[in-house]
Amino acid sequence: MEWIVLLLLGLTAGTLGSLMGLGGGIIVVPALMILSGYVAILAGVTPQVAVGTSLLIMIFTGLSSTLAYLKQKTVDLKSGWLFFAGSGPGALVGVYLNNGIDVQSFLIYFGSFIIFVSFVLMIRKHLKPLKLTKKGIKREYINEAGETIEYGYHPFLALLIAFIVGMFSGLFGIGGGSLMVPAMILLFGFPPHRAVATSMFMIFLSAILSSVSHIALGNVNWLYALALVPGAWVGGKIGAAINQRLKSDTVVNVLRIFLVIIGVRLIYQGLF
Repeated sequence: MEWIVLLLLGLTAGTLGSLMGLGGGIIVVPALMILSGYVAILAGVTPQVAVGTSLLIMIFTGLSSTLAYLKQKTVDLKSGWLFFAGSGPGALVGVYLNNGIDVQSFLIYFGSFIIFVSFVLMIRKHLKPLKLTKKGIKREYINEAGETIEYGYHPFLALLIAFIVGMFSGLFGIGGGSLMVPAMILLFGFPPHRAVATSMFMIFLSAILSSVSHIALGNVNWLYALALVPGAWVGGKIGAAINQRLKSDTVVNVLRIFLVIIGVRLIYQGLF
């Protein structure tokens, strides 16, 4: 029964992570921490093990959903590689910061972070994407209505934001999508579907790098990973399929509500 719980957890994390471009870590990490008090095989899970195991799972979620999004032709590969150039080094910094953090502090910081992201999404319609300079990179995307949308970014700003995203990824084990997707939508004018798909590609690359670091530090529980991976792989494909059928605003609204609920739950657990 306990292994079935982990299998379902992987499926849920993979589906929601792929659907919203988060990578699934925002489900796996808090779930492992919460279930450690109720499920025998998860007893004594530390933030380090939860994060390390989550990042390993995200390799499979990221690969599965990226392959699906590539078939849909919604991944901006050039932007994804550029973002990874910043998120990769950031992930290594996050892994370093993760060592030694206590459970209560981890939960409070994590919860506060994702509530902040939800707030940013709440006011997104009142903000306008940054105007490109002559040195900015311009991209185009044809949305579901057949309209051509132009978006873009300055390379230095993109690398800086990606570095910060990677740092949070290594620190919290969330893949960084909860910050990168809003950044792409708000700052760079990415269409939501394009942002989610590109985020999953970046998460796949970053998860490989940060997972290797956590494995070297002994922060991965291989039995948990074995139970979580099958569900995460299938969920990654399911989430990508659902994303294709939802309107852009629906994707953002679902993401915002979901983050608030998880954030409040984590803060409560950290305080009490």
